Formats: sequence, structure tokens, C-alpha cells
Amino acid sequence: MSEKKNWYRFGPGGADGDRDLRDLLGGKGANLAEMCRLGIPVPAGFTMPTTCCRQFFENGDRLDASMEESIVEGVAHIEAVVENIFGDVEKPLLLSVRSGARESMPGMMDTVLNLGLNSSTVEGLAAWSGDRRFALDSYRRLIQMFADVVRGVERELLEAPLRELRERRQLSFDHEIGEADLENLIVELLGVFETATDETFPEDPREQLRQAVGAVFSSWWGQRAHTYRRLNGIPDHWGTAANVQAMVYGNLGHDSATGVAFSRNPTSGENKPFGEWLPNAQGEDVVAGVRTPGTLNADDKQWREGIDSLEEHDPGAHAALLEVLTKLEAHFHDLQDVEFTIQEGKLFLLQTRSGKRTATAAVRSAVEMVAEGMISKETAVARVEADQIDQLLHPQIDPSIRQEPLARGLPASPGAASGYIVLDAEEAQRLGDGGVAVILVRRETSPEDIHGMHAARGILTETGGMTSHAAVVARGMGRPCVAGCESLSVDREAGLVRVSTAQGEVVLEKGAEITLDGSSGLVYTGALDTVEVEHGAEFDTLMSWADEIRVLGVRANADTPDDADLARRMGAEGIGLCRTEHMFFAPERILAVREMILAAGASERRAALERIEPMQKQDFVGILRAMAGLPVTVRFLDPPLHEFLPQTSAEIQSIARDLGMPREELRKKIEDLRESNPMLGHRGCRLGLTYPEIYRAQARAFLAAACEVAREGIEVLPEIMIPLVMEPEELSRLRSDVLEVAEEVFSEQGRRVQFLVGTMIELPRAALLAGSLAEHADFFSYGTNDLTQMTMGLSRDDSGRFLPRYVEEGVLDVDPFRRLDVAGVGQLIEIGSRLGREAKAGLKIGICGEHGGDPHSIRFFHEMGLDYVSCSPYRVPAARLGAAQAALAAGRRPPETGDAARGAVSARRTFN
Repeated sequence: MSEKKNWYRFGPGGADGDRDLRDLLGGKGANLAEMCRLGIPVPAGFTMPTTCCRQFFENGDRLDASMEESIVEGVAHIEAVVENIFGDVEKPLLLSVRSGARESMPGMMDTVLNLGLNSSTVEGLAAWSGDRRFALDSYRRLIQMFADVVRGVERELLEAPLRELRERRQLSFDHEIGEADLENLIVELLGVFETATDETFPEDPREQLRQAVGAVFSSWWGQRAHTYRRLNGIPDHWGTAANVQAMVYGNLGHDSATGVAFSRNPTSGENKPFGEWLPNAQGEDVVAGVRTPGTLNADDKQWREGIDSLEEHDPGAHAALLEVLTKLEAHFHDLQDVEFTIQEGKLFLLQTRSGKRTATAAVRSAVEMVAEGMISKETAVARVEADQIDQLLHPQIDPSIRQEPLARGLPASPGAASGYIVLDAEEAQRLGDGGVAVILVRRETSPEDIHGMHAARGILTETGGMTSHAAVVARGMGRPCVAGCESLSVDREAGLVRVSTAQGEVVLEKGAEITLDGSSGLVYTGALDTVEVEHGAEFDTLMSWADEIRVLGVRANADTPDDADLARRMGAEGIGLCRTEHMFFAPERILAVREMILAAGASERRAALERIEPMQKQDFVGILRAMAGLPVTVRFLDPPLHEFLPQTSAEIQSIARDLGMPREELRKKIEDLRESNPMLGHRGCRLGLTYPEIYRAQARAFLAAACEVAREGIEVLPEIMIPLVMEPEELSRLRSDVLEVAEEVFSEQGRRVQFLVGTMIELPRAALLAGSLAEHADFFSYGTNDLTQMTMGLSRDDSGRFLPRYVEEGVLDVDPFRRLDVAGVGQLIEIGSRLGREAKAGLKIGICGEHGGDPHSIRFFHEMGLDYVSCSPYRVPAARLGAAQAALAAGRRPPETGDAARGAVSARRTFN
């Protein structure tokens, strides 16, 4: 096959490609070709590859002559297979155009169905099918989709006439609309199109097709697709393929249907087919979530959900679907998500892909597939997304709460969330980015809402099913979602949500607080208490496999005994960062801390520290007990002292009274401590050098606590970390102070414990002088938060005003505070690690910034041969899995890392 080939056929006669051509044909096109090779019924079509998409943009967003010629050739291929003619008035062929990127981007790009219909061919379709209502319904759908997708007409303008008609006729379903009403509706929609675009609807089928292909390519750079790529790390340069395919008709009567099915339950992972379907409908009705799916019972009015009910309606099609699902899962060795159409009892597959699934389903299906012999343990570990594991750690509503729910919908994405109602995505993003907990409530979500969905704590929709846009995207994001809550009526203009209940209508204003339970589909008024999730046996199994594979150690950042206990339950192998300043903010401690800061001299400062020291020792005892036998790294006081002081006049007056100090004197002391740039000022080790009694008191408290816990027969592995060093002499002097205090403590306690003294590398100069620093350090720990700030000249507190735009516009690929800047900060880590280990063989090196919980950053840390990462307790499982995936990706264990290296570090654990 030529690399310049612009179209690749697929269909009953075979296919030009297969799944190995995913980069060229996109996921959808490659899998359509693969299904053809497996003998699965797929409507004839052709794929315009991703190279055409890139060529389209290079040409100024237009199709060139070679692509237009390829479309003509591809359509001729379809005509030869199906024996209908595109644009023919007697036996018309209708086509669909669907996008298909390398990685699944559900709902993010565009689709157009029923291309080829106009005022003439609609009559030919009516004659060919023997069903004029069906032909008119298909024409109505084309006008709506073409206007929306290709010409950008506002969706609400196109949906309003249909909704008003259903309400006026009191109809529940689209297939109940009669011929006369459809004719009038078509006229009305054509009028909406002409008013909105100032043009008549294109009658030429080939012009419809050309514009539709261009629109599908253009949708690659649509806002929603761009946002989705940014959130999921998909490169912009990939582009999308376009798949042109013969239409099959799920709206051709009650022996026709459309639906979405999964080979296993994508919410629970249960090994049982799952899905939804609609009789007499087209695929977008289910996928877009604008209709709530199910099946009709005997009286043709009530609906029941679930793919199992298809068996009652059409046993043959149901059996064929189950056979296909089994065949596809066995072939791809993964949970499959298919779109299907049944036309007059015959099943057709429109796509298959690896199904989006919840974390619960991802873990369960992976572990069970290993037990079934379908995949290996390594494949299971690699398959479950490390970021997804967080979903299993999200709180659920406290089961002891007995509050009656306000409404019930479909449990579309698990977890519980409380927040304030917002009714549009822009407001959700604005408030959510500002730290406000919001619930996005919509009639149905559309792909344009993705930024608001990402910023919201949860999503609630009036319509849509378990495979709607809201459900699929929320599951992928880990957001709780309740969909298809049909007792809701969202009035966006009035800023109201009306809920029909047995007791009458309840009206909630925008800004009211509600709670979603995405696991049960229930909605509650107010904010309900939540509890931690119990992890299943499959989770423990997967984590044990990850621990067998990974090389990097995983510790936690924990500042209290409770945090340490949680970290251990999450599988942490120690504490990589205990921020001692967090122990100072408790109400019973802050006054003594302020006395220490405001002291006139060293003696007064020591007096205040004598009251603080027992408090710190108590915390250290609890943490060391919780981490019995595991290392605990304590960072001595780091932030500038002004952070502990009052700021407002009322606070100053209150503190002055508590300290027995004149208010103006206190105000002057506070002003004297104020710094123009405190992040670069009197903080970290600089405090320890100018006020040595502070670090000496902390060393005494920590080492005394270690002796006390050791006396109880508990193994302790204390590590002292000196922050913000820029000069080896700083570390040398402070290390000497610690060793001197250690001898005093051990003499008083009558016992000795081994400990380490190391440093936190968070300044570029420290990384460049790492060889000299290593002479005075037993370990390094990179504080990647501050190292990123110092290297990039970015403030974490202020850069939020422009960093999102940098990422959105492609100046930066990702927020460097979320994912490590490998090109810049990463080089400093590489230099510092190399120089440090050249000076001291086997030097233990770890990470304790937020990047320690990011799987993408973890891969880099693995490649650098570091010993451990440290992150927040709830991120520990994701870090464990990410570390295993990094090891699998590397394919080998780096030298001097892992268990052997950690054993060597333990053997070096000395204080001399």
C-alpha cells in the first residue's frame, strides 16, 4: 500500500487495513477493518487516513483535488458493494461520516448521518423502503445534524421545534411522530437553517459529503476535542481519520434498532454483556444521550433498561450480538465497547473499541481476565490507568444516613459528591477553578461542556443513559454522574431546576447545594457526610502484582499520626516528607509558636521552644509508631516566619492581648519580619542558621521520640531533612548541630538509634553543586514543587492566572506543577543525581513534591534510577501502579535501585 493512499476500503468484501494501522486509520477505521477480517458484519465504507487530516489543515482547512478524487473513488466502492447509488432518486445510497482518532475520544469530534438526502432522494428512499415516515424521519435527522455539525447552527434552535412538537402532541418517542408532522417539521428546520446561515440547505449529495468530511477533519481542532486532548495527554499533531460508510437503518420500523453494548459491565466489571438500545431509532439517539434508552413492553408505552431485554424483542439479533461480543473480546483480549444497528432483524457493527470503564471495572476485569488465561499479570498491571485508581479512593455517602433522596436517575459513574448547582459549563469552570465545589446540572451534556465537566465535582443530567456522553466522559474523568434523571426539568434561562416528586414539585435555584451518589443514581438535597470506600479483593490482587513488578519505592507525605496511619493502609513504604510546620497551626500551639517568632532574644526564643518541643515530640511518637519499621523523613521548619503571624487588625489586637504585648509594638514586630519576596527570603535552612535553637529543638524532639518508640520494641528509621540549601557549608553546619544534639539526647535517654541526615534539593544551585552537598548528606530528596518554581520562574500561587491559557494555546504541553518539566527541571534532577552518586556511591535519592504521585512523572523518575517517590496518602496506590508501569515500559531494572539498593541504604543508616 502506498503511503500516499488517501482511502482504504472495508466491508463485506474485505479490507485494505487492519488493527496494526491504527496510527494511519485511527482507532475506528483500524478496528472496522479488523472486524471485516474476522467476518463480522460491517456496512461497506472507506477510511480517509490521518495524513489527509494533516493535509487538510496544511491546505488552509480545505480538501484538495486528490482528496476529492479519493472521495469519488471511495463512494464508487461502496456503491459496487451495496448496489445503491449515491444521489440516485430511485435507489439512493445514504452515507455517514464519522471521525476516528488513534486514541478513543468519545463524543469529542463530529459525526454526520443520512448524507445524500434532499427533496428528491427522500421520495426515492420512501419508495425503496416502502415507508415514507422512515424516509422523512431520516431527512429530518440529516438537516439537524448537518446544520449543527457542519454549519454550526445552535443545537437548541434545532432541538426546540422537535421538543415543542412532542409536547404539543403528548408524544414520548420520536418514532411516534407521523408523516404530516414530519413534513411540517422538515420545513421548519429548513427555515431555521436558512435563517441561521443565510443559505439554503445544500441539495447536491456530493456537496453535502464534501462539507461533512471537511467538518469532521475540522472538529479535530474544535474546542472540546482540544480540551480533551490537553486533559488526556493526546498530541495535537496526530489528527483524525474520517470514516465514510453506507448507512444502515435502525429507524426502519419496530424490527430495527440501534444501541451500544459492552462485552462486560463497564461500571462494575462483571463478566456479563451490558448495554442499551432503542427500537426504531438511530445511533446518535443513544450515544449523544438526547433520548433515554431501554425497550418497549407489551403496551408500547413503558420502558425497561438493559441489553438483556433485546432478547424479548428480537431473539435472533440478541444472540448474534452476544456472539459478536464474545468473539471481539477474545480477539482483542480486552473489554469491548461496540455500536450496533439492527436493520429489519439483521445485525451490523458500526465500531468496536476498548471500552471506557470505571476504576472498579478496570481492576476487576483485568484481574479476572488473568484468571481466565486471557492476559498476563503484566498486561493487567499495564492496562489499568494509574490515574484511574483514585476513583476507588473517593468517598461514598455514609451508609448510616437515612435521608430520603430527592430524585433517582441512572448510576452512570460511581462516587459521591456534594456541591452547588450550576447550569452551564462556563460557570462551572469559573467557580470550580476558584475552588468552589459545584455540580453541573444539564438537560444533557454535549462535548462542548467538557471544560465544565472537568471543573465540576459531579454531573447530573435530565436525559441520557449509561452510555451517553455524560456517562462515558464522567467515568473517564472519575467524576460521579447521575444521568437520565427524568423527574428533573432544567430551566437554564430562569436559573431553576424543577423536580417532580410524589409530594409535588420541588424547585431548586441555581446555587442550591445537592449531593450525588453516582453509584446508586440517587440525588439528595444538601451536603451529606461521606465515608471511605472498601477496596475489593481484586484491588489488593492488582496492587500485589504491581508491587512485585515495580522498582521505585513509594512513600507518603504525611504530617500527623492519622495521616501516617492512612498512608500505611494505602501501601506506603514510609514517609518521604513530614512538614513540621503543619504541626504548629493547631490552636493550642500557635500562640507558643508566635511567642517564639516574636521573641526579643535567644533566651526568650528557647523558652517558647521548650513549650513547643513536647508537642512536636508527641506527634513524632505517633508517626513513628504508625510507621513501625519504615523510614520517616522529617523536614525541619521551612516556610518564612511571617506565615505564622496575624495579618488583619482584629487578629493583631487579639494576639496582642493573648501575648500581653502592646498592639503597636506587635504591629511593628510583624512589619519588621515582612519580606518583599518571602519565598526567596528568610526561610528553610536560613532560619536554622540564624536561629539555631529552632532546628536544635526540632532535632531534640524527633530523636527523643525515636528513642521512646524504640524502647517499646518498635523499629524506628528516622531521617532528618534540611530544606532550601544553596551552599554546602549550610548543610555542613546544620548537620553538625544535629549530631551534637543527637549525642545529648542519646545520653539523656540511655540509648542510641540510627538515623540519617539529608537535604531537600529545591534550588537549581543545589542541583548543580550536588557533588559537594553529597559529602554532608546521607540522602537527597528533590522538592519538585519549589524546584519547578525556582527553575521556571513561576509562582504556584500566582501563575494560575495565565498557566491555563499557556496550556490551552500550546505554549506549554501541560501544567508543570502537575507533570514534571522533564526538559528543564528534569535536567537538573539528572545532573544532581549523577553528581551526587559520583561523590557518594549508592546515595539514596527520592522525590517528595506533588509530581511524586503523577504516573507520567514517575516514569521519568524510574528512568533516572531514583529510589523512591513520595506523594499524598490517597495518591499512593496510583503511584505504586505508576511505578510498576514505568518498570514495564522500561523493560529492565535500572542498576542500584529497588530492593537491593534500599537494603544498601539501610545498611548505611548511621549518624557519624
